[in-house]
Amino acid sequence: MKRNTVLKLSGVERHYGQGETLLSILRGADFTLNSGEIVALVAPSGTGKSTLLHVAGLLEHPDSGEVAINGHICDNLPDDKRTAIRRSEIGFVYQFHHLLPEFSALENIMMPQMISGLSNKEAKERASQLLDYMRIGHRGAHRPGELSGGEQQRVAIARAVANAPSLLLADEPTGNLDPETASYVFDALEALVRQSGLAALIATHNHELAGRMDRRVTIADGKIVDF
Repeated sequence: MKRNTVLKLSGVERHYGQGETLLSILRGADFTLNSGEIVALVAPSGTGKSTLLHVAGLLEHPDSGEVAINGHICDNLPDDKRTAIRRSEIGFVYQFHHLLPEFSALENIMMPQMISGLSNKEAKERASQLLDYMRIGHRGAHRPGELSGGEQQRVAIARAVANAPSLLLADEPTGNLDPETASYVFDALEALVRQSGLAALIATHNHELAGRMDRRVTIADGKIVDF
C-alpha cells in the first residue's frame, strides 16, 4: 500500500498565559504521520499530549507554525472550513466514550453520518458494517448503559470512523479498561487502521500497547521526538 502523508506539523508553537507567566507547551514541534501508520504518543501528564492532539485535530490554533491535513495547510482557514475538515477528515476517540445514552449503539454511529448528509438507510448500513467489524454487531440495539466498557469503547471507535476520515486521533482510548479488555479493544482498532489505511496517533500510558504500534514518540522540551 502506498503511504501518503496525512498529518504534518511544521515548527508548531503553542503557548498559554498563566498570570504574568507564559507557559510554552509546544516549541517548534515537527511531526509527520502517514496513511496506514499507527503511532503511540507516550509522555507524562502535563507535557502537552492533549494540546498536541487538539492542535493536530484543528480544535486549537497553533501560535505559529503549520498544520497540514492531506497536504492542505489549515492554520489560516476560517472556522467553518476547519469544522468541515474535522467532520470529514478527522475522527476522535477519548478515554471516556461520550456516547449519547438515550440512543442505541447503532444510532450513535449513524448520527455523524446523517449530520454529514447521508440518508438514514446509508447511515444504518455503514453503522451495521462497522459494528460487525468491531465484533459487536449483535449489540447494535443496546444503549450504552447496557454495554460493557470494552463494548462502549468499540462503539466509540466505530463512531469516530463512521465518516471514513483519513486521520484518527485517540486520547487514552483504553485508559478506563482492564488490561485484557484494553488489549482486545486495541486489536480491533489496529485491524481497522490496517484495513482502511487510516493514519492514527494514539496517546497512551500503556507501554505494552505502545510497543505494538509502528513507532513511539514523546514530547521533550516542547518538541516531538522518537524513542
